Amino acid sequence: MAEGESYYSSNIALESIKVIAESIGISTLSDDAAKELADDISYRLKHVVQDSAKFMNQAKRQKLTTSDVDHAMKIKNIEPLYGFYSADHIPFRFASGGGRELFFTEEKELDLTELISGHPVKLPLEVTLRAHWLCIDGVQPTIPENPPPISKELQKVEAIDPITKLNKTSKEKSDTKFHKLRNVETVHVKQLATHELSVEQQLYYKEITEACVGADEGRRAEALQSLASDPGLHEMLPRMCTFIAEGVKVNVVQHNLAILIYLMRMVKALLENPSLFLEKYLHELIPSVSTCIVSKQLCLRPELDNHWALRDFAARLMAQICKNFNTSTNNIQTRITRMFASAINNEKTHISSLYGAIEGLSELGPEVIKVFIIPKVKLIAEKMDANISGTDKVGVGHIKHLLVKVLTPILKTIRNPPDSLEEYKNDYGSLGPGLHGSVIKARLSANQAQPTTITVNPQSILQSG
Repeated sequence: MAEGESYYSSNIALESIKVIAESIGISTLSDDAAKELADDISYRLKHVVQDSAKFMNQAKRQKLTTSDVDHAMKIKNIEPLYGFYSADHIPFRFASGGGRELFFTEEKELDLTELISGHPVKLPLEVTLRAHWLCIDGVQPTIPENPPPISKELQKVEAIDPITKLNKTSKEKSDTKFHKLRNVETVHVKQLATHELSVEQQLYYKEITEACVGADEGRRAEALQSLASDPGLHEMLPRMCTFIAEGVKVNVVQHNLAILIYLMRMVKALLENPSLFLEKYLHELIPSVSTCIVSKQLCLRPELDNHWALRDFAARLMAQICKNFNTSTNNIQTRITRMFASAINNEKTHISSLYGAIEGLSELGPEVIKVFIIPKVKLIAEKMDANISGTDKVGVGHIKHLLVKVLTPILKTIRNPPDSLEEYKNDYGSLGPGLHGSVIKARLSANQAQPTTITVNPQSILQSG
């Protein structure tokens, strides 16, 4: 390979350098000088091309453009190529004289005094980003960047009749703009649970609560059925539980037995709904149900109104709550049992509350009855004897009937026959005779219910055959 050909592919040829030199009036350029110039120019061109390729790669392109070359020359402080892409193109000024023609760039004369005394040029601000809260837990903060909040009434009207949103007057728009300018940034304390209801959910909540505590039994049955089966109540559940809790507080004071019964039926419906997670709201439901069990007075006429049925119903609800939600962590059943047991042990407990405590313990199972009720039967009998006359006579009768019903199957299993009346009187006081007779009757019924067994000898059957 000849020496001249080695520069053909990557270097500028010597002939090209000599031709360029002759074009500017240099006719006697030696080969050594031409070679040095060719090497230097090739080296600088390679650098420009390499930097241009870097700009092309950064732009994610496969084609080299004139702008890449301009950028590469700019970072090397080389005058850009005019006429292709450069925005710095300044027209040349033409001048001629003495047989020569000259193209040059006119430079404006600057007065230093004017520059010093003039106003300093303002630097352009850098691009910055500023973040603000559009929404915090479903609540829009009132800051200038956000649109002004809309009242619940206006939201309801716009949801029902969207045309009203388009019929706003210019005065309302100007008031809204002025209100937006006056908004200041405020800080909202995050609540434990924030649930925003849609207009449809608000209407459903209003209708369901009114139906559950209203006078129409048909609507109430439909509302309770909806609470027990509707899978989309999780957003309204906190408000439902609060409605029940507040309703019990108010109506216990007012002795409104009917509303208390309706509220407990709401609790039952919520417990039956398989799609609801009630564990987070037991702190509102358990006190409400407990109040309906052990409250001293639930109605205006305790001696006539059947508030005992409400206590029985609420006790069954409490047993269901303990069965569904009791764990080794929360110990709900242990705490409920301790509450009812303390009511039995308290000498000042009213007869109605004593009935509720006994009913509450009896619904928790036979083991609870053995441990917490049977050892206290004699104490309960003494308290019943002290209140057998007067307004508490009806309550004493209900307690006696409840204890006989609850204790009979337990005593039949833990006490061995024969049953002595004196032992029952000694162990259970004035309740002994009633329990004694009930246990004997239960044993007789069990014996009569047992089928008669007949022994047959298979060998005799074969012989007779």
